[in-house]
Amino acid sequence: MKKRLLVSCLFAGCFLLAVGHAVRGAESGSWLTDFEEATKVATEKSLPILVNFTGSDWCGWCKRLDAEVFSQKAFQDYAKENLVLFVADFPMRKKLSDATKAQNGQLNRKYGVKGYPTILLLDSQGKELARTGYKPGGAEAYVAHLKSLRGVTE
Repeated sequence: MKKRLLVSCLFAGCFLLAVGHAVRGAESGSWLTDFEEATKVATEKSLPILVNFTGSDWCGWCKRLDAEVFSQKAFQDYAKENLVLFVADFPMRKKLSDATKAQNGQLNRKYGVKGYPTILLLDSQGKELARTGYKPGGAEAYVAHLKSLRGVTE
């Protein structure tokens, strides 16, 4: 009985941590997976949406972009203040909900994505502002690239 109670408490604690992380994600610059939520946050904050069309578990260039740019502090600091991050994932092994698969497929068709990674900058209404992909040079260079796409000069 004590063992079952302990397992239940651990499960509940993990669930609460996950929920808290998801709620903070929209505020802290982490990747959203609900496009409607991303457009809502973008509208509220008057920020563009960076959409990452990726094959997270099979696409080599996608993994490289994540490792060299998206997981780096320089990008995360920039994104936290300047972008709403949304990921449309097309994994081979990772399971997605049917609703997420349908949403991502519809977005893929709407924006005419032909390969991965495809990175779009959208306004809060979903209008495409710019299109790019993997660029060598690391996070700082990618941030500079995004700023130039946004027309931001320093």
